[in-house]
Amino acid sequence: MKEKTEKSKVENKAKKKTRRLFLSTFIPLITLTLTSCTVFAILMLQIVYSYIKSETSRITGEVSSSLMANFNPDIIVAKNLADFGSAGIDINSMDAVIKTFSSNLNYVTLVYYATEKSRFEEGGGFVSNLDWVPPKNFDPKTRAWYKEAVRHKGEVIFNDPYIDEMTGKLCTAISIGSFDPKGNVLGVCGIDIILDEIAEYLKTVELYENAKIFMIDDKGNFITHPDDEKICNPSFNFFSSSANEISREELLSSPNLSVLNRRYYTSASKIGETPWYIVIEGPMSDYRDRLMRFVYIFEGILLFFSFVSAGANLRTIFKSREEDRKMGATLFEETQNLVVATKETAATSQDQSAAVKEIVATMEDSNSLSENISTKIKDVAKVATKTSSEVADGVAAVEKNVEQLHSIFDANQQTINGMKDLGDKIDSIWDIVNLINSVADQAKIIAFNAEIEATSAGEAGKKFRIVANEIRRLSDGIIDSTKEVKEKITEIQHSSDHLILASENGTEKINAGYETAKVLSNHFESIKSSSEVTAASAGEITEIIQQQTAASEQILIALKQISAGVENFTVATNNISSSADSIRILAEDLNSQNKQEEELAKRKKK
Repeated sequence: MKEKTEKSKVENKAKKKTRRLFLSTFIPLITLTLTSCTVFAILMLQIVYSYIKSETSRITGEVSSSLMANFNPDIIVAKNLADFGSAGIDINSMDAVIKTFSSNLNYVTLVYYATEKSRFEEGGGFVSNLDWVPPKNFDPKTRAWYKEAVRHKGEVIFNDPYIDEMTGKLCTAISIGSFDPKGNVLGVCGIDIILDEIAEYLKTVELYENAKIFMIDDKGNFITHPDDEKICNPSFNFFSSSANEISREELLSSPNLSVLNRRYYTSASKIGETPWYIVIEGPMSDYRDRLMRFVYIFEGILLFFSFVSAGANLRTIFKSREEDRKMGATLFEETQNLVVATKETAATSQDQSAAVKEIVATMEDSNSLSENISTKIKDVAKVATKTSSEVADGVAAVEKNVEQLHSIFDANQQTINGMKDLGDKIDSIWDIVNLINSVADQAKIIAFNAEIEATSAGEAGKKFRIVANEIRRLSDGIIDSTKEVKEKITEIQHSSDHLILASENGTEKINAGYETAKVLSNHFESIKSSSEVTAASAGEITEIIQQQTAASEQILIALKQISAGVENFTVATNNISSSADSIRILAEDLNSQNKQEEELAKRKKK
């Protein structure tokens, strides 16, 4: 009975432990997954809204651009016909021009021109591309297309839709007036556009099945619509029936408008310079359901992987519990070994305690010896430091002597350079003296010739002969002076050459002394380096001895502490031995519990 009770308790504990493990693994994982899915869904919904806006704006923009491309030729033809009318072209010529221009127009049923004069007046009339002859009571000036074109001078007017009498189709007219230079009305050109063909074109635009595309004017009236009852019906207006409650001011202020709410989207785009708009409306589900389907699939995949991960974690936990059982058996065996080892360790620690005490005594002797060596090395270090200082002073004196010799060498070199420059300048003086001498010779020859001419001139050249004679005498004096200058220059050159030679010899001797001083400086540098190395080495040896002494003291202290520790370790080993016995008992209990769980698991499998 007791065994069954204990087994049921063990089973309950195992079940509770398994349940806690599963919940602690699964709940955080599923919470993280649900949070990620929620955030992802919100972000995707915003992306879907942005996509709907851009996609519907793109479709309405493309449709309006396509329609405007078809309307542009009609507008250009209307403007050209109005220009022909303003140029004063007669009605018959206008008839030929209309038939030429109207051959390639889109969505057009009739192109016409009505003059200001009635058809019964001279030069007046009404012409069209189909040669349509209006009835007798037809007066163009009473029609809206004519009145609006005259009222808005020079502008293309887009008139309200109407049912064409000839075709029975929904049409609208664009018109523009012709005016003379003084501003008088000459006529109005009109073009009837079939709106039913535009409606057929809008049906070809690819949309989702629940979406609607239609065309409205700036007043909100439906020009085309899938529901024919709403076309040109004042009872139905876009601004009052739109799913997003768009106002006329909003539509007119934005040529490309895109509005959406949680259920519906609306996109409108203006068709060029016309007063018409292309509008697309539909439920948000057209886009949202298709795109959100992928979101739901993704979230389902995440949840699936969450459950799979939780199961894998639980399996891992069961494996770890199996390993715990094996570790319990191993622990039991190891604790038994530990009890035996601790007893052996207690005996060994007593022997080590005696050995440590002997080492402490030896270290005390070594410590006193290290202190004596440290004192001797300090004395050597002081002598080496003093020698290094004296050698450093000698090196500084030699370096100063080298600098002075170098300064003398530079000054002497500058003197030599100055003398050489002086010699170059004396050479240039030679050129000047030669030039003066040459000029004097020429003046002497000229004076001699002048004297001859003056002699042949007789009494009239007497005074001139005296002047020529003085010039010749002056030239002789100049030539004699230049000879003396040449002699002085030659003496100066000889003296300068001697000085240059003497200075160069002095420079060579100074240079030799400079090189010798440099060699001496290098020797002193070597001596200085050696003395510094010696001083540094002595200092390092001192520090090493001091460190060794300190280390010995620390070792001595440590050995004393080790000695005390060994004694404590002996006591602790005894305590460990008793603790190991207690652990062995616990390991036995744990091992027996694991065996019971294994037996229960085997029974469940059976």
